[in-house]
Amino acid sequence: MAGGNGKGAGINQLNRPLGLCVDDDQTIYIADYWNHRIIQRSTNNQIHAQQLNCPTDVIIDKENNSLIICDSKNRRVIRWNRQGDRNPETIISDIDCFGLKMDNNGFLYITDCKKHQVRRYRIGESDGIVIAGGNRGGNSADQLYMPQYICMGLDHALYVSDSNNHRVMKWTEGAKRGIVVAGGHGSGSTLTQLSYPRGVVVDPSGTVYIADSGNNRIIRWPQEATQGSVVVGEHGPGAQSNQLDQPSGLSFDHEGNLYVTEENNHRVQKFYIDIRSIR
Repeated sequence: MAGGNGKGAGINQLNRPLGLCVDDDQTIYIADYWNHRIIQRSTNNQIHAQQLNCPTDVIIDKENNSLIICDSKNRRVIRWNRQGDRNPETIISDIDCFGLKMDNNGFLYITDCKKHQVRRYRIGESDGIVIAGGNRGGNSADQLYMPQYICMGLDHALYVSDSNNHRVMKWTEGAKRGIVVAGGHGSGSTLTQLSYPRGVVVDPSGTVYIADSGNNRIIRWPQEATQGSVVVGEHGPGAQSNQLDQPSGLSFDHEGNLYVTEENNHRVQKFYIDIRSIR
């Protein structure tokens, strides 16, 4: 779908892509980490945002026709107008951001990987509130350790890839403690384990899809299941179309296609998953 032409800075290349998102028309926006830019992949590839320092995630703010970007090494979250404005707006500063998500009410959720927490912000306000973690790094139910990406369920629960705890946590609205919904048995490659999970998405049934980065696979974990199943990556790390090498970002489109960024293959792959409606 994008990249796959070796590591580089060309318009058809990527260099360690991380987070991504897919618009309704299947335009893809990719956080091209080491190229310090956001790549737009549609009919033609375009560079949509530069002047960044190691972006890790990007989402679409449809109401304002803009992109919201985790500009990680600049320790800020910025808004970039999709009409070609070259002057990004800093909306949150002094944050070690990694992952982003916006809910239907316009609240912005951001992982702060160094404070081991997820904060919720109202757009236009600089001070957010901690809604997950925030009790220093650790592996208790009220803690996170290097949280990375997040997604929202239909029940407004927040799912967090708790990377260094090798688990995915679910935090319901107002909860002080999270629930382990995948992994949590140490780093490993069995179907009950994860290894440095990154991207996470959830379907309407509550099934969670996880970029199990350290195991070079995508895991599907049904609600209340005790183990997951491998969707992609059963053949070990590699560059073939049925292989992954350090998958990171995940995003569904409305046709049930799953998009996966691969850091070490410097590409985005698309896989069909039989799901009609994804959040």
